[in-house]
Amino acid sequence: MKIAILGHSGSGKSTLARKLGEHYKIEVLHLDTVQWMPNWTERPLEEKKTIVENFMNTHDEWVIDGNYSNLYQERRLEEADMIVEMLFGRFASFFRVLRRYKQYKGKTRPDMGEGCNEKVDAEFVKWIFFDGRSKSKLAHFKDVDEKYSHKTRIIKNQKELDKFCREMRL
Repeated sequence: MKIAILGHSGSGKSTLARKLGEHYKIEVLHLDTVQWMPNWTERPLEEKKTIVENFMNTHDEWVIDGNYSNLYQERRLEEADMIVEMLFGRFASFFRVLRRYKQYKGKTRPDMGEGCNEKVDAEFVKWIFFDGRSKSKLAHFKDVDEKYSHKTRIIKNQKELDKFCREMRL
């Protein structure tokens, strides 16, 4: 089983990835751990690509969460048996981020790069409400759904997520 999880920041991609990995007993790669080095320093592109490529080449089954189109996204989508798009609304995502911040304030969460303490700043809030939902980004999610409709599941709210988890027996 190979599962790719895409979607908006704060929608629960990493939590779902962890649950699916535990359920299927397969390795999980959180792309945020690849993207970020300590103190929110971005890892060089070639190094990121090497990490993702090695992961995909050495695992017959996987869950990979995160968008990062420059990190073999097309390959991830092609190889995936299932694609989950987490497309929660702006306010739901924001409140989920606030809840996550409260839980991990001053710490690094398990699905984030080492030494990247949880934070909510103006730049991230702007990303959640605007930049991360640009017309091009929304069109990309729509394109993924259309191209891979036979294996894509779109989850837009907590009720749909709960239903998906029940169906998957998570």
